Amino acid sequence: MDTERHSSSHPTVAILSRGDAGARADATPQNSRFVRVFEALAAAGIEARPVIYDETFSGAVLEQLLAVDGVLVWVDPIHQGKTRAELDPLLRDVAARGPWVSAHPDIILKMGVKEVLYRTRHLGWGADTHRYDSAAALRAELPSRLRASGPRVLKQNRGNGGQGVWKVEALPIADATVRVLHAQRGSLPEDMPLDAFIARCEPYFGWGGCIIDQAFQPRLPDGMIRCYMSGSKVAGFGHQLIKALIPPPLEGPEAPGAQPGPRIMHGPDAPPFQALRRSMEDEWVPQMMETLEIDEFSLPVIWDADFLYGPRNEAGADTYVLCEINASSCFAIPEQAPAAIARMVKHRLLRSHHGTASTQSL
Repeated sequence: MDTERHSSSHPTVAILSRGDAGARADATPQNSRFVRVFEALAAAGIEARPVIYDETFSGAVLEQLLAVDGVLVWVDPIHQGKTRAELDPLLRDVAARGPWVSAHPDIILKMGVKEVLYRTRHLGWGADTHRYDSAAALRAELPSRLRASGPRVLKQNRGNGGQGVWKVEALPIADATVRVLHAQRGSLPEDMPLDAFIARCEPYFGWGGCIIDQAFQPRLPDGMIRCYMSGSKVAGFGHQLIKALIPPPLEGPEAPGAQPGPRIMHGPDAPPFQALRRSMEDEWVPQMMETLEIDEFSLPVIWDADFLYGPRNEAGADTYVLCEINASSCFAIPEQAPAAIARMVKHRLLRSHHGTASTQSL
């Protein structure tokens, strides 16, 4: 295995994703789900190499990552029971030893976790949002919120695919009993004692440190808008009629009516989303960066902000409520996004190289 950096005449990046030993042995740019990203990087004069990660061969992965100029990471927070508990320290080590990493684990911990909803609740994308730091706090505070404001959505701090996201509502006919619905596909509503639900959520505090609580958005059936970002600029949009947190029809969770609609992708100039684009680029992302103390160079080369429709304003226009930011494994992406990624990678590598050269000359 060639681990010498800069052996290529072109800048080199690794595209890192999770897989087993078989996937690692067979990985090529052509058979990768990121093939369009590989092609866009090649067109920009950047050599990209597929790198498959698993904890069982992390040492070999480390060698590969130290041999490139940059690393683009597509690894979910939770995948088939495996977390990033070992990968994140490895990536921090790689970044400390030279290669540029996107998204850096420390940036994910600032913007790619549910706590961002609480920390940025004062921005224009914010809603009625609270944070619980312990099961005791959840037990003490949730009942009064359910009584005062109706259904809530509780979210573990780190997760994906709806894991650890619950709609919770009080049942008027039974004291201390709640109806809950998990956001994972195939879930059914359950009625249970509130204490039993809190016990179910208790492990989330160990993995993510907190649970975030948002008011349920009644316009959820109108769909979710995914705003894809490359750095601080919009790279496209996706609109999907989601079914998560919507009770399935009587036919059950496998019925056609319970399945989400396709995600319809749009470019950054799509007319229906220009108000959202202006808000993101001109207001919300700069304000988020200031609040979270993130500089523009550290923003991921690809990330997305997921929005639900909020209540219409006095003029009848849509408002938007942020429900999640994905910064660790943002895929699938609009057809315009690979070119935006390639432009951003080229810019970041150039700046990173100049920064290293400046440091070495001191």
